[in-house]
Parts: sequence; structure tokens; C-alpha cells
Amino acid sequence: MRPTAVDLFCGAGGMSLGLSRAGFELLLGVDADPACVKTIQANPRHLDHQVVQTRVEDLGSAGVLELTGLRPGELDLLAGGPPCQGFSWQRTVGGDFDDRNDLALSWAGFVEALHPRLAMMENVPAITGRRGAPTLAAVVQRLLAAGYSVEHRVLDAAEFGVPQRRRRFVLVAWRSDGGIRPFCWPDPLPAPPTTVRQAIAHLPSPPADGSELPGWPNHRADRLSPINLERIRALGPGQGREHLPARLLAPCHRLPAERIGHRGVYGRMAWDEPAPTITARFDSFTRGRFGHPDQDRTISLREGAILQGFPADYVFVGSKVEVARQIGNAVPPPFAAALGKALAKTLGGGAA
Repeated sequence: MRPTAVDLFCGAGGMSLGLSRAGFELLLGVDADPACVKTIQANPRHLDHQVVQTRVEDLGSAGVLELTGLRPGELDLLAGGPPCQGFSWQRTVGGDFDDRNDLALSWAGFVEALHPRLAMMENVPAITGRRGAPTLAAVVQRLLAAGYSVEHRVLDAAEFGVPQRRRRFVLVAWRSDGGIRPFCWPDPLPAPPTTVRQAIAHLPSPPADGSELPGWPNHRADRLSPINLERIRALGPGQGREHLPARLLAPCHRLPAERIGHRGVYGRMAWDEPAPTITARFDSFTRGRFGHPDQDRTISLREGAILQGFPADYVFVGSKVEVARQIGNAVPPPFAAALGKALAKTLGGGAA
């Protein structure tokens, strides 16, 4: 019997896809974003479990039990990636408090109520920083009080088969009863990280008019303004705004990069390195080093999905902005699969 899992804040299905590859039976996915739910439902070849569109705090633990037919203590794994924008080091407005921070505490409340054998939370590394540390401490304390052992680390998804530098915080908790083995973190792959060239160089170019290439779902790229077309043509692979001539710099970028940062904006990816972190706005040349290595365009939505580790035929539903957000916010499936295999070993290969 396959171990069971529920994925809260499931997004477009990256965590669910990785856990499924690791041998888990997904019983339920929950997310508030209707576009994310439609995306999972559009990919029955990859994911065919029940997915509901609602806020997890509105569904509640009683709703999870009703939808899965389980009783407290019967679930093997509760996974979740609560929205992380409130913890981000890049957040510069709104002070230290953000309502979204409470969703990590909501996730801990689901662990207390459902009492799964294992629990895993994925988030940004900034949850360990000034804005996130109080929330993280409260989550850990609640899990310890509920009878769980807890460990957490920051890992780089590039070390687990994802063609992208992506540092993520992962917390794992396991019940002290029931003969569950202590959790052992997965070892990084021995091979060098996968590069942008290995991941996307084989793809045909998308249409220049910003439309989707027939036969290649989501293979469409942002149309550049005349000034941005000049900027990208002035750059080589791996170069960013610090390599632009002064006449092409935006007024806000005319100070030295060492003073204001933002080296990656208006940048191209390097062919023979992993991609930079794919964000929710990777569809925009102005937001990071998201230019194609040698074509005068941003990477396409499909290329971004592949750099996140999604299958080439995984279809994303929604507008260009909605799809970019789904891809950029996702847990890379190969990364989730590596964690899932380590979690399955902790369970001893059996379900509850």
C-alpha cells in the first residue's frame, strides 16, 4: 500500500507531482487560486487526485478529514508551502507584519488536528530571518508540544536535479510514536548541476509576436519594448545591467551596482550554468536575469516551467501573468521528489 499525502497550499502541483513520483498516493490538494486548481485538473496524465479551490483556513481540518475519509492519526504525510511573501528579504513596504505569515501557523494547526505520521513545510530561507523567525519559532514549538521531532534546513534545488539555483527552507516533523524512523535528509546528487543549455537548448523558438507555438503548450515569450530590445541586444550570455552602456541604463540604475544591487535586471541567462531563481515575474526582462542566453527575448513560459523541473507536456492554465506566477511560486518537482523519497524511507515503506 502506498503512503498517503495531503498537499495544502498546493499551487500548480509541483509538490504533489514530486511526492507522487516518490511513491505517495495524493488524497487531496487545496489552494485558494482558481487558476492553480484548473492547472492541476488539466494534467490528468500526471496528477489525478482530488483538488479543491478554497482557502485552507476556510476548509479546516474537519473538511480535510471529510474529503479524505480519514480519521486523525491515519494520514502519512501532510505537506504544505504557505505563501511566503511576508517573510521575503526583498519585501520593502508594509513593515514587519503581514497577514500571510499567519498561514504558517495555520499549517501547524492542521498538523496538530490531523496528527499525520509526517509533516513537511517548504518556504523561503527568509523565514529564518528577522521577519520570519518569530513565526518559525512558534511553529516549531507547537509541533514539539504535539509530540513531534522537528528538523529544518535550507537546501539548494540545483543539487537535486533542478536546472536552477533555488535555495529553499524545508521543515520536516515526525511523530515520536508509532515506530517511525528518524528523518534523514536526502544527499545531493553526485553529478554537476544541470545547466540552462541541457534543459532548454533543444526547444524551438517561440513566435516573435508573443503568441504560443503550436504543439508546445505555454511556449510564448514576452514582447519587448524598443528600448528593452536595444538593451538585450547589447548583452552577451550571463551579462546583466552592469554591462549595459550608460545610454541604455534606466535613471534608477545609473548608480554603481555595488551600491544599489539589482545586477541581474535586464540580464541574460548563461548557457552553461544553472538558471537563476525563477520568480513569479520571470516573464519580464526587467525583473531579473530572465533573458534568453542568445535570442533577443525573455525565456518563454514553457522554458521557465522546464527550468523549474516540470514535464514538457505539463499544461498551465490562465493568463500570461497568472501562468508565470504559478510557475515561479511552484516547488520544483525533482526537489519535491528527492524530499519525498527521504520521507518514504522514514515511514519504512508502509502506510499508516
